[in-house]
Amino acid sequence: MGGLDYNSLASIPISYATCSLGSPSNPPPLLDRLHAISAAGFAAIELSFPDILSYGQTLLGHEVEPSNYGELCKVAAEIKKECDKRQLGIMMLQPFANYEGWPEGSEGRKDALERAHGWIRIMQACGTDMLQVGSTDTPLEKLDKSKIVSDLQHLCDMLKEHGFRLAYENWCWSTHSPGWKDVWNIVKQVDRPNIGLCLDTFQTAGGEWADPRTASGLLEDVPKDKLEKRFEKSLEHLSTTIPKDKIYLLQISDAYKVPQPFSAERDDSGLLPRGRWSHDFRPLPYNGGYLPVADVASAVLKTGFRGWFSYEVFDGGADGKSKDVDIIAYAHAAKNVQDRLLEECAGQKISEKMATR
Repeated sequence: MGGLDYNSLASIPISYATCSLGSPSNPPPLLDRLHAISAAGFAAIELSFPDILSYGQTLLGHEVEPSNYGELCKVAAEIKKECDKRQLGIMMLQPFANYEGWPEGSEGRKDALERAHGWIRIMQACGTDMLQVGSTDTPLEKLDKSKIVSDLQHLCDMLKEHGFRLAYENWCWSTHSPGWKDVWNIVKQVDRPNIGLCLDTFQTAGGEWADPRTASGLLEDVPKDKLEKRFEKSLEHLSTTIPKDKIYLLQISDAYKVPQPFSAERDDSGLLPRGRWSHDFRPLPYNGGYLPVADVASAVLKTGFRGWFSYEVFDGGADGKSKDVDIIAYAHAAKNVQDRLLEECAGQKISEKMATR
């Protein structure tokens, strides 16, 4: 695999997810976060639905129900004004979850369709054209897998009426599509011009290379040298099979090794182990994590993709116990990571980095 031309990477636009600046359990006010993201030189945000809810309480003086789309649209329109003041675009609304695969006539299906209509209204209000959909983690026994493709086709068709796109992401704790190959196969079957991939360094490396349930922090179904070769092969496959225009964005984060291996069971809130890991143990690259972030980013860039790199971290510290941080400094650190990451992607081949790890 050849190296990447660093000059070709200079035009990559960068975004920051609003939900991921500051302590995961106690985020600072949204306007403070928008200021920090803008001051650090990011071009846009991913607008997180929980931030619309929390800002709604500030703006309207009462708690906003997640299904009160009239109020949510008012709040989203105000957030757009605040972003405009700071020269920030709203690149995407996220995270739309547990949408696809509910059986015909089920409450889950009814709720999913109601949410889809409501979130499209929010997209119109905040001025974004892209909806992130995470591959569902609903228990498989509750799903009808034969509905997944047609459900996503229906959502694409709903979005198309407004000129909107669907960015489908593999969540590495998804019950039906945890890997990039899984969601890519679904996107090909959906076969709509307005669906593409939301790839993610954590979701890819955290699913195919690492494992929070083991003492080593790595998958242990094969010896380490075979694991490295298998992962390298997967990334090479990614770089040679996905057309660049079917990648809508790449989300960037690393992961800490967890202090004690996680249990394989769902926790009290229903989260699977990789979901728990994702929630609190995702720092910026080069800040104490251990995932091969640059390897994933390099593979994505080798497709020819030069679209959005978006920072989505959930940094609860190495112990997962959230601490307050200086969000201005943190946003600037993320901007510096982008420069270093692109230099690393352009500087070394994956095989060389694998050999020195």
